[in-house]
Amino acid sequence: MREIAVFSGSAHPELAAEVCAHLGVPLSPSRVDRFANDCLEVQLQANCRERDVFLIQPLVAPVQEHLVELLLMCDAARGASASRITVVMPHYSYARSDKKDAPRISIGGRLVADLLVASGASRVLAMTLHSPQVHGFFSVPVDHLHALRELADHFRGYDLSRTTVVSPDLGNAKEAAAFARLLGVQVAAGAKQRFPDDRVQISSVIGDVADRDVIVLDDEIAKGSTVLELLDRLRELGARSVRVACTHGLFAAGALQRLTAQPDVLEIVCTNTVPVPNGDRSDKLRILSIAPALAEAVRRIHNGESVSALFESP
Repeated sequence: MREIAVFSGSAHPELAAEVCAHLGVPLSPSRVDRFANDCLEVQLQANCRERDVFLIQPLVAPVQEHLVELLLMCDAARGASASRITVVMPHYSYARSDKKDAPRISIGGRLVADLLVASGASRVLAMTLHSPQVHGFFSVPVDHLHALRELADHFRGYDLSRTTVVSPDLGNAKEAAAFARLLGVQVAAGAKQRFPDDRVQISSVIGDVADRDVIVLDDEIAKGSTVLELLDRLRELGARSVRVACTHGLFAAGALQRLTAQPDVLEIVCTNTVPVPNGDRSDKLRILSIAPALAEAVRRIHNGESVSALFESP
């Protein structure tokens, strides 16, 4: 790891420090300033010349600030003659903008991918992208990880003899099925419809949840409206208990508090792909670290070893 340089943006420095601790390398310093005209300036304060540079920055709120910061970091590394620039992006928020489902809208996931490549990124390391096609938006190699094994390791500590993994919608059913296989349990999925006013309706649940312990699995929880709607259907169908799991715990607009207030929700599990402020946490929340997985992927990328051998979907 002698010719590696790891930098963090301001989005999640705690995760970057944890990744570096697992790698056994220092987290190189960087500086982010703001000019009087509100423009950002980024300086990488360690040698990048002919080094394998990794920039760790999830796109979380304020997303646009962190995106521009990441673009400037890429450009700074390229200007400093880095041999390769890998963007480590545990959460790619623009992945939700992956299709043209209304007139005259931008496919933001593809546009931002182009911007990252234009700024100097030569490789991307991401985790649990919102949909498979987002991988193809990048014109550089993408290593796409998932957190199913970390989540499965956590839930193996429970009695799973009467457990069903439930996906809130059919779009996430494939991931839920893979997770259910890891646990050796049943799988079910909700039939979800989203309306133009962002209202969500789940008309039915396909699969057996009556008198069963349910693990609701989604890729991310933002406002939590989909999970709350699913909880209503699970209650109607007689689910015995409910635990909620996701990779990206965004918990916007008081979502964590609303989920915590549900008496039949025993636990809310997420990973640390995005930071969850200490003041917003609850006694039902469990945060699992994906730093070891990211560190191993970084090590393998640096050494030219297979990443897919570790992180291919089960």
